Amino acid sequence: MGKDVSRLRRIGEQIRRDLAELIQSELKDPRIGLVTLTDIELSQDYSHAKIYFTLLGNVENIRQTQEALVHASGFLRSHLAKRIDIRQTPQLHFIYDTSVERGIALSRLIDDAVAEDLARNPEGTDGDAQDS
Repeated sequence: MGKDVSRLRRIGEQIRRDLAELIQSELKDPRIGLVTLTDIELSQDYSHAKIYFTLLGNVENIRQTQEALVHASGFLRSHLAKRIDIRQTPQLHFIYDTSVERGIALSRLIDDAVAEDLARNPEGTDGDAQDS
């Protein structure tokens, strides 16, 4: 089973790289801006691939980009079939990846907590470390 998981991961990575190149070089849809493919989940039988993407922009830009990617999925799938050598080229499902936004929000919360802590204790923790 280890070989299957390793092969699945390798093929998924190859699909991600090829799709990123295809989106950048072949798609001419103005709704698709600077898209970054962050991850891929490939089903065991290679029939479906969830492609996670991110981009900078507002909710409307994200919605339009996702619609454009879904619209182009047949085109991308046919070009992908020419590039990779697997029995079945997966159906492509594009999903907006919110992990970057969550990371930024968590980072902001941490920064706010540190600033609040420094406001309460202006001397910081250096004094505590010297007492030990």
